[in-house]
Amino acid sequence: MADPKGFLKVRERETPPRRPVQLRLMDWREVYEPGNPGQLRRQAGRCMDCGIPFCHHGCPLGNLIPEWNDLVWRGEGRQAIERLHATNNFPEFTGRLCPAPCESSCVLGINQPAVTIKQVEVAIIDQAWQNGWVQPHPPERLTGKTVAVVGSGPAGLAAAQQLTRAGHTVAVYERDDRIGGLLRYGIPDFKMEKRQLDARLNQMRQEGTRFRSGVEIGTDIPWPELRARYDAVVIAIGALAPRDLPVPGRDLLGVHFAMDYLVQQNRAGAGDTVPEQLSAEGKHVIVIGGGDTGADCIGTAHRQKALSVTNLAIGRRPPEERPEHQPWPMDPTVFEIQSAHEEGGERMYLASTVELLGNDAGEVRALRIAETEYVDGRRVPRAGSEREIPADLVLLAMGFTGPERAGLEPQLSAAFDERGNVARDGEFQTAVPGVFVAGDAGRGQSLIVWAIAEGRAAAAAVDRYLEGETELPAPITPTDRAIAI
Repeated sequence: MADPKGFLKVRERETPPRRPVQLRLMDWREVYEPGNPGQLRRQAGRCMDCGIPFCHHGCPLGNLIPEWNDLVWRGEGRQAIERLHATNNFPEFTGRLCPAPCESSCVLGINQPAVTIKQVEVAIIDQAWQNGWVQPHPPERLTGKTVAVVGSGPAGLAAAQQLTRAGHTVAVYERDDRIGGLLRYGIPDFKMEKRQLDARLNQMRQEGTRFRSGVEIGTDIPWPELRARYDAVVIAIGALAPRDLPVPGRDLLGVHFAMDYLVQQNRAGAGDTVPEQLSAEGKHVIVIGGGDTGADCIGTAHRQKALSVTNLAIGRRPPEERPEHQPWPMDPTVFEIQSAHEEGGERMYLASTVELLGNDAGEVRALRIAETEYVDGRRVPRAGSEREIPADLVLLAMGFTGPERAGLEPQLSAAFDERGNVARDGEFQTAVPGVFVAGDAGRGQSLIVWAIAEGRAAAAAVDRYLEGETELPAPITPTDRAIAI
């Protein structure tokens, strides 16, 4: 194990400081300062190497957390990245974007702040890239089998890399002009700079994975034609159908889905010319939705020099501490301050949007909101509590309802479950033989760590379908969920 007395000697969490707010609002670089090696070693040394490491259960990938904590504490960075890569294809993504359910189930967290698992993870992979330890692993032999992966987000990329390394010829199709899915278009650069993605894609190209951007399956290539071309198909298109806000005034100018706004900024950051780009500059911005996408909109609006930013959440403010009904090792719902929240703005809870108000030009000018009350388990506006708040730009960040169905139903005859996701069996296979589904398209909107785990597991199922057996690891099944007691 790491330092046998580490958790006794070092009882506090230490994480790298975020860059000063006024400085980081001037650019789109990642918010964290470079880590301190001594601090990192101390934090890794707090890991107790528990007899039953519940962090494994909190992580859908089953990351070998105590093992690489020990190696970091001993200064064995190269061995640490080998253990990390054994279960996680893309730790540079999860180390930056995952909310770390592993830390919620850390045994040390019962009576101390949990080990900084996420920070140790990202430090391992960053050191590995800096030292040239991340190398391509092309297959030793080719099977002669072909696989199409539709969608190049974390689930699709994980499936593609695993299947390529198993010896199959893999082509990844992406409808956007660049590869990466939400990692490319949706995640702001201040959370993950795109050089991280580009470096990993370069490794995958050297391994033999083929990428086809700007090709929309169902339009440019019909689904039946794609199925006929390949021995197997993996659907990894995500769950991008946004949840709308059905209130009067929804059709006013200046009301947009969050992803439309975030993607435009990603494109501008990549150097593209974005005609009539949505901008928060000089505007009163309202972000409806209190999740990660809402926080991404907040940080983006601040960098675009918004006049004000207000975040509305329909529910109650989460508690500061773990609630009794979500005991360890569950992943609790607690009040969170992300980097974007540090940068300004106001957060309102129990705020129900009743109506969007416009001016004579048909542009949004204000929101009429009311206090939320709970009636028979439903959240409804409290009568008589209405008031107006100014708004020039309204961003809807209320989550997603499932995958986009265009083409899947009429062309592929894919079935959907009661939650609106692509239906699949215990081997990630749809009702169409040889067609599999991984990630949010089959699971529903979830975390990046679940997407990668699903991509890896689906790859194992595809390999078994093609070869009759597989040596690829399958960390989860389609029915696995987060820890519950």
